[in-house]
Amino acid sequence: MMKLLLKWIVNGAIVVFMLMYAAENITIWNALVTATALTLIAYFVGDQIILRMTNNLIATISDGLLAFIFLWAAASLMRWNVTTGEIFAIAIVLGIAEWFMHRYVFQPQVKARSY
Repeated sequence: MMKLLLKWIVNGAIVVFMLMYAAENITIWNALVTATALTLIAYFVGDQIILRMTNNLIATISDGLLAFIFLWAAASLMRWNVTTGEIFAIAIVLGIAEWFMHRYVFQPQVKARSY
C-alpha cells in the first residue's frame, strides 16, 4: 500500500502541476481526478502485471504510453486546451519518474540466503 501511495504522490504532483501549467481551462479537481485515475491504472497494469512479467525498461515504456493515451483521451473528452506535444512532455516526465520508482522502489525483494 505504501508503494501505491508513493506512486500517487509522485505521479499526482507531476500530472497536476504539468496539466495546470499547460491547460488554461482545467480545474484543480479535474487534474487531481485525472492523476488519481492514471495512477491507479498504471499501478495495477504497469507495476503489478507488466513489471512483474518483464523488466524495468518495458514497464517504463508501457507506463509512458499508457500515460500518453490516457491523458490524450481525457483531454479530448474534457475538451482541455492542451496540445499533443504537451501531453507527450507529461508522458516523458512521468516515464522518467516511473523508471526511477521501478528501479529503486518497486524492484523485487531479494531474499537473503540462510546457511
